[in-house]
Amino acid sequence: MKHQISSYIKFLLKSTNQHGVHSPFVYHLVTKCFYDHSKYDAYKSISAYKTHLLQNKSKIKITDLGAGSQVSNQKERLVSEIAQNAGTTNKRAKLLYRLTSYSKFENILELGTSLGIATQAMHLANTNAKITTIEGCPNISEFTKANFEKHQLKNVDLITGNFNTEVNDLSSPTYDLIFFDGNHQKEATLNYFETLLQTAHNNSIFIFDDIYWSKPMTEAWETIKQHPKITVTIDTFFWGLVFFRKEQVKEHFVVRV
Repeated sequence: MKHQISSYIKFLLKSTNQHGVHSPFVYHLVTKCFYDHSKYDAYKSISAYKTHLLQNKSKIKITDLGAGSQVSNQKERLVSEIAQNAGTTNKRAKLLYRLTSYSKFENILELGTSLGIATQAMHLANTNAKITTIEGCPNISEFTKANFEKHQLKNVDLITGNFNTEVNDLSSPTYDLIFFDGNHQKEATLNYFETLLQTAHNNSIFIFDDIYWSKPMTEAWETIKQHPKITVTIDTFFWGLVFFRKEQVKEHFVVRV
């Protein structure tokens, strides 16, 4: 927690809004997507999905293959508790919706399905997009798969398994978006990044969740930023976004969202 607090203070001192962004590509992304204040109809569905989970008092036995929770280490947890503490916030789900719509993602990979809050937001942005999402905990996966059917999410392939194995067995040669939201450990994050680099094309976007989760996670983020294939990065504190656009000069941005 101390690392997160000190990191957030540094973030506030370094961050800017659209007025501090001099790249036309990033400026357009920030103004037309990040700061898009339109009231999309899909937001009602995003909020309703989360509310439905927050009201669910059933229990799930947890098998955690990643860094675990910073809130609870109980082996059996309420669905409502998972949604409250580990699920994607409504603000981030709406941003993910806008980003998916803005960038017109058609082939998406998500590492860390959890209760499917982020998955649902991406699906609503493009119901024709093919979404592959991987969840390590069999019981959460079973619950979420049934929930997807209940909410009629199509073109979503939920895989149950260890990321270490599953990322090597993926069938798609490329992804437009990869959302890394499962294992918040430095070595694992860097391994997934290196493994999945081969699936990136010029307009792909990789999003890393919780880059200030811990000091090692921040170190992983700094390593990723320096990779020669990465040209542009955007640090929003809760997410780190990386871009592969060869036409861009390498530049790092810190943006308040």
